[in-house]
Amino acid sequence: MYRLNAVINSDSKSIVIVLCFFLMRILSSFLPPAGFLQSKSVRPRRKWAPPPAAAAAIVGEEKEKVVVVMGATGSGKSRASIDLATRFFTSAEVINSDKIQVYKGLEITTNKITMPERKGVKHHLLGEFEASESWPEFSPADFRAAAGERVSEIAGRGNVPFIVGGSNSYIYALLVERFNPELNVFDESNSVDSFCRELRYNCCFLWVDVSPPVLNRYLFKRVDDMMDSGMLDELSRWFSDPGNPLSRTGLAKAIGVPEFAEYFRSEKRGKRLLYEEAVREIKVNTRQLAERQVRKIQRLREAGGWDLHRINATAAFAAAMGSESESETAEIWENQVVQPSMKIVEKFLLE
Repeated sequence: MYRLNAVINSDSKSIVIVLCFFLMRILSSFLPPAGFLQSKSVRPRRKWAPPPAAAAAIVGEEKEKVVVVMGATGSGKSRASIDLATRFFTSAEVINSDKIQVYKGLEITTNKITMPERKGVKHHLLGEFEASESWPEFSPADFRAAAGERVSEIAGRGNVPFIVGGSNSYIYALLVERFNPELNVFDESNSVDSFCRELRYNCCFLWVDVSPPVLNRYLFKRVDDMMDSGMLDELSRWFSDPGNPLSRTGLAKAIGVPEFAEYFRSEKRGKRLLYEEAVREIKVNTRQLAERQVRKIQRLREAGGWDLHRINATAAFAAAMGSESESETAEIWENQVVQPSMKIVEKFLLE
């Protein structure tokens, strides 16, 4: 601290300089943090990245901060996370929490986000695990261990882990303080007391949600688009490789594999009917998967007590499949998904 006696004994010019200095220090303490003020425009805002001091604070906290983007299959989780990571939170790194996409292979069938779609955002546990006879399944306990290491590594670099995926059993296993791999907390026959309510991270939950009628229309169209993109050829290579497991383990559980098994086992006769039946089954099973995922999310909120921020993306999906132009659809997505999500995450990270 400066000694006031020294200031008093100095000449009047020095007193003015010192008083100005103290006045500037006082005024600066009332200014908001950089990037705090929010623009009302839908244009991209200043990108958020923690300065060295803030980064050190995040790393040094008792619990690391993580952003969790959850939702049913096809609800836009990956797109939302990429928009946030590339435009606002440039220190974000994504940890995949989809129990099928964690396996290597079947890129189209499992609908993995492509390298161009990632836009340079670093992804972890996406297509990294290759099942073997000795290790056929990447279990929730395996995910807890592997993803926990990645969270520590990302936070240790001063970056923000984004957990993105639809496998709520993976998300629960990673986040809770005490995880019992023998207990299925999503089985509604189990008491709500089976949930561990204490989280080992400081979490911000974004639930990207789409109303079932609109989401189902989109999912059915997505299956057709996947078939047009080479899914049948990909599955043909899968079934012709004797090294791939045909039992319902690992990647063999991906929607598309069991449904097309009869098609690839049959002779030429009746192949068209088998193809059409397989596609119908894929659509039905994808819809049922989405319904199960939403029920699990609701159970996490109601029985687990998780504070979920619901982001309603229904209007954007309806516009994408309706008569609206691409620019109109993009504006709806921006206003109803990106901007609300950005404000929630920014407030969480600046707390």
